[in-house]
Amino acid sequence: MKLQVIRQRAFWWTLSTLIILSGFVAMGLLWNQTKLPLRPSLDFVGGTRLQLELDCTKPNNCDQPIDSAEVRSVLAAQGLANSSIQVVGTEQNALSIRTSTLNVEQRTNLVNALTEKIGAFATNKTQIDTVGPTIGRQLFSSGMLALLVSFAGIMIYLSLRFQFDYALFAIIALLHDVLITVGIFGILGLVFGTEVDSLFIVALLTIVGFSVNDTVVIYDRIRETIQINGDRSINDIVDDAVNQTLGRSINTTLTALLPLVAIFFLGGETLKYFALALIVGFAAGAYSSIFIASTLLAWWRVKSGQEIPGTPAKSLDVASGEG
Repeated sequence: MKLQVIRQRAFWWTLSTLIILSGFVAMGLLWNQTKLPLRPSLDFVGGTRLQLELDCTKPNNCDQPIDSAEVRSVLAAQGLANSSIQVVGTEQNALSIRTSTLNVEQRTNLVNALTEKIGAFATNKTQIDTVGPTIGRQLFSSGMLALLVSFAGIMIYLSLRFQFDYALFAIIALLHDVLITVGIFGILGLVFGTEVDSLFIVALLTIVGFSVNDTVVIYDRIRETIQINGDRSINDIVDDAVNQTLGRSINTTLTALLPLVAIFFLGGETLKYFALALIVGFAAGAYSSIFIASTLLAWWRVKSGQEIPGTPAKSLDVASGEG
């Protein structure tokens, strides 16, 4: 069965637009709450993170899972009511707290108060990290700069290897992938309180590299077909190119997604949302390479009077019969 990407391109574009707009709405609502479009982790805003786990070697210490409401009451009594609390672990006997920057005395008082309320914690599994806001801003700035540099490098490379319009629509497809990934995390942050950390920037950079690889494969096939059968319509050429590379794109994406799904469900908390960002981004990348980058290129070639690639390009006025 041949996939009709050109005939149904309005549907693909509408679907992408709706998903991106949903993400923007979620980020707008988050902005009203936090003055930021995503929920930033300790990496970006600075503060103290405490990771505590109950000491199950003590009798009756782990009989009941940790109650987040009890943790919240202890934090409120310490003047830390706005802290982020997450009960983790298969037995729900571990705790991750992210709060404002605490000094040694404040951390000690908090741990002692939690011990009295919840139970004794294993000292060998206690982790306390403090990050200053300056370091957080530097991480964010460096990540954004790396993302911009990667876009510029891809734009230059594709312009030299193909043509400028190929490069332009490849960049639009990459922006599509980034916006969908960021939007999904905006929705997750709004609904579930999911935070993004420095690994999220790494995930975005990885998504950009993976997605452009799929796009280049399709563009290569389009260029080869134009060289061989340049008297065919660009719409037919793009349809054929997508269908000829469809199996390769799906297999490559599935191969990458399988270990990521395993990491998401079976890996630790540290890599869970990193894997989720890659899952969303890789799926969006395969989608945009097939349904966005290729269809936009065909649309532009027809719009600019290059519907038959083997013939000289016409101006828009001549193509529309106005010249």
